[in-house]
Amino acid sequence: MIGFGTDGIRGQFNTELTVEIAVKLGEFLGNKNKGKRILIGEDTRISSPILAKAVAVGASSMGANVYLMGVCPTPALAYVIPTEKFAAGVMISASHNPYYDNGLKVFNQQGMKLTLEEEAEIEQYIQGETQLVRPISAEVAKIIEYPQGLEHYIKHIESFTKRNFSGLRVVLDCANGSSISTAEQIFTDLGADVLAINTSADGFNINENCGSTHINVVRDEVIKHQADFGFAFDGDADRCLAVDGRGNIIDGDKLLYVLAKDMMQDDTLKDNTVVTTVMANLGFMKSCEKLGIHVEITDVGDKYVFEAMHKNDYKLGGEQSGHVILKDFATTGDGVLTALKVTDIMVKNEASLEELTKDCATYPQVLEKVMVENKHEMMELAIIQDKIKEIETNLGDDGRVLVRPSGTEPVIRVMVEAKEHELCQKYVNDMIKVINNI
Repeated sequence: MIGFGTDGIRGQFNTELTVEIAVKLGEFLGNKNKGKRILIGEDTRISSPILAKAVAVGASSMGANVYLMGVCPTPALAYVIPTEKFAAGVMISASHNPYYDNGLKVFNQQGMKLTLEEEAEIEQYIQGETQLVRPISAEVAKIIEYPQGLEHYIKHIESFTKRNFSGLRVVLDCANGSSISTAEQIFTDLGADVLAINTSADGFNINENCGSTHINVVRDEVIKHQADFGFAFDGDADRCLAVDGRGNIIDGDKLLYVLAKDMMQDDTLKDNTVVTTVMANLGFMKSCEKLGIHVEITDVGDKYVFEAMHKNDYKLGGEQSGHVILKDFATTGDGVLTALKVTDIMVKNEASLEELTKDCATYPQVLEKVMVENKHEMMELAIIQDKIKEIETNLGDDGRVLVRPSGTEPVIRVMVEAKEHELCQKYVNDMIKVINNI
């Protein structure tokens, strides 16, 4: 039975993720929030309005009033929930996945993702392990269209800068996804000369050869139109990557570097700390170290990044994939907000994106995976741990090795970073040889 992963309930529509599951999720939330309001948003997949209505039917049938926000970014939903006092929210999206997948991301009244205990409660109900008492007809509630929620979010985002972006030419790749509802309008309102691409969502083309998973598309457009820079978003607009005016790809590490350096200079980076995952490039970590910025490391997943930020009230965190969390402004990653803040820093410093990122080093990296029968048992073997220690000793401070079980596949991922690509490949091969010989 399908359940919660690191980013909600996700699977192929009508195969793993069904309408019945969406209705059950809605019933659980509706029962828990009788007489209260629940907010639902969706991305542009063909199945998203189907699942949105299924959640709405379940929740309203159990006594919660449901408000439909329509197509919107995940961070828009997360913002509107607490500011407009909704009891909970559900975003219908599978983020950067192909159109045939979809997902149910659940948020609490603070606009934050659920705890493991809360997720387990929902899973038990979906799997039929617990039952709920259905209300009589007089206790059921309404389903209400709520497009004004998106308008409130756009005004909120635009309020983060008083600077004008006139004179800047920017390419925005909206991935035929949620950012079509916000990105172009926000940058245009702030005075930029905007070329928005992949804005014709048809239900099937979300993330298809576009967006942050196909960064070469926006890079080609930046070069072709001699733009100052470009941003590419994913399907639900909670992450973004960038390209500078020369066509250099600016990943999440470098975006975090730009933001962290600016916040440190403004004395808004609490404890001079930025939170990221074990997948962050070693060059990024060393570049931050040079500035006096501490890098806090978590497991892979924005959920773990936010947990570390929330626990210590750190203000900035994110992932190499472009999922950046600015805690004073959002409870989740926000691709359009990230793009806006980075552009604001460019205007403030009268500097290009290339100039702002040139001091952030990137070490060569080799990442490969090995199919195994039992990834967790394999990781506990002494021969594996001994080999990891041997490679760590050989690399010293000039590199690192990361060997971890995949969260979604029966594989072990092996990653090595070092000053030379050849050294990375050598140690990856050595590690894989040990795994294959077991």
